[in-house]
Amino acid sequence: MIEIKKYDGDLIYTHEGETLVGANLSGANLSGARLEGVDLTNANLRFANLSGANLSDSNLQGADLSYAKLEDSYLRNSNLSNANLRGSRLIYANLSGANLSNADLTFTSLTHTNFSGANLSGARLEGSNDLTGLNLSDVILRRTKAKSE
Repeated sequence: MIEIKKYDGDLIYTHEGETLVGANLSGANLSGARLEGVDLTNANLRFANLSGANLSDSNLQGADLSYAKLEDSYLRNSNLSNANLRGSRLIYANLSGANLSNADLTFTSLTHTNFSGANLSGARLEGSNDLTGLNLSDVILRRTKAKSE
């Protein structure tokens, strides 16, 4: 059984042998959720509020996070390969060491986002104009598209 509980303002994910693979959490309010190491492969998180959530070491491969709020979220060492982050808000998010290969970050808000050590190979960054405070130290950028052709 999968449960998401709220204690003292913190959302906590608990499970017993199940995953959230392919889960439909579109529009869900998961702000402040502690979801470290959760398997959300191909999950629908469109328009979800994940502000301040901890998704470190999680698998979000192929997940739809388009237009999601991810301000101040922690996605350290997470797998976001082939994820759709189009139009999402990653302001002050920590994606250090994350795998964003072939991810769609088109029109994403990236102000003060930490990508240190992340893999952005093949990622699409078109339309992400305000890069103030962006940390790209030790980032892999092979085949990354940063502007429209």
